[in-house]
Amino acid sequence: MSAGRRTTGRAAAAAVPHVRERWRMRSEARALVLVSAVLTAFGLAVLYSASAIVGMNDHNDSMYFLSKQLTGVLAGMIAFAVAAKVDAEKLRRWAWPLMWFTIVTMAAVLVLPGRIAPTIHGSRRFLLGASFQPSEFAKLTVVAWVSMLIVKKGESLKRLTKGLVPFLVVIGLLDLLAALEPDLSVAMLFTLLMALLLFVGGARMSHFIALGAMSLPVLLLKIEKWRYALSRMTAFLHPGNAPEAVSFQLQQSLIAVGSGGWLGRGFGEGMQQMGFVPFPYSDFIASTVGEEWGFIGILGITIAFGLYALLGFRIARQARSPFLQLVAVGLTFTTVLTAFLHIGVVIGLLPTTGLTLPFVSYGRSNLVLTMLFTGILVNIGSARERVVGSAATDPLAVAA
Repeated sequence: MSAGRRTTGRAAAAAVPHVRERWRMRSEARALVLVSAVLTAFGLAVLYSASAIVGMNDHNDSMYFLSKQLTGVLAGMIAFAVAAKVDAEKLRRWAWPLMWFTIVTMAAVLVLPGRIAPTIHGSRRFLLGASFQPSEFAKLTVVAWVSMLIVKKGESLKRLTKGLVPFLVVIGLLDLLAALEPDLSVAMLFTLLMALLLFVGGARMSHFIALGAMSLPVLLLKIEKWRYALSRMTAFLHPGNAPEAVSFQLQQSLIAVGSGGWLGRGFGEGMQQMGFVPFPYSDFIASTVGEEWGFIGILGITIAFGLYALLGFRIARQARSPFLQLVAVGLTFTTVLTAFLHIGVVIGLLPTTGLTLPFVSYGRSNLVLTMLFTGILVNIGSARERVVGSAATDPLAVAA
């Protein structure tokens, strides 16, 4: 009798169909993965060419920087996979914890001893050696927190005191911490991100104009204290009159890009990485692209990031909620603006900022964060579906 019951139970269990929920990528999300993969692969090749001589001279290993970057790619792929499978709506609940974590870690960079928060190239931006850069992580925090508060405030966003001031206080604190590192480029990026999301969220333009007019005298007064930033601006506006120590990077970058012509000197044949351009593998890596791959190389990465922007904004338009729309706009804007600013600096259209080229420049914190951004965008560009029956165990099956 018991054997009969067991047989009946197994038969009943077998009769119950398998059910599984999963995220299925839409066409924009799949295309975004492809663009990101191409940029990452191209970036590894360019990084090796730009860093091999420096690695050999400084570390007796031509693969030194590439090997470290590969660990960043591995960590980034894990971050991408997790972000693509976790509902991005949870960022709304995590916004305040992320903000507190960011404030604490950015403050810790400034006060902890050098063995924990070392000074690298005159700035204190890292924790635990050079393994974690809080100001890079703060980009995600700003997007998530500002998006959350915009949705929470709703119509009160159009009021100055209750609508706009809380954003200015909190993001202003992050700007101050970034400026003290000093990292003025990131501080400006935080402000631009906030302004863009507030504009998309429906804040009044008159408030921006009034606050900008009031803060301009303070900004001009403070910028005199950051003479290096002012000298970089002078080098851009009047390159012939700028000190050589300031304009040297830009001059050498223009030589590199100009010598590349239309098709470039060829992979590995560039001369600037021999020490002419400081940081040819990070802040000025696009100059290596211009020298070795020519105008076609610069145009190619510009088009690739243009496609990234198009796909990211299409994902934002189809997002599941207003919060995710703002998050998708913010993450796309962060990645693409950083890329275009980097390219603009290298070809002399913008003053030197120190921003890296996403997916391409050396820097594991930035690479992991960019791949995390892409994973979140892929999740926003995916639809949750239930797969029933034998197809529940087939990752390629199409839902009924």
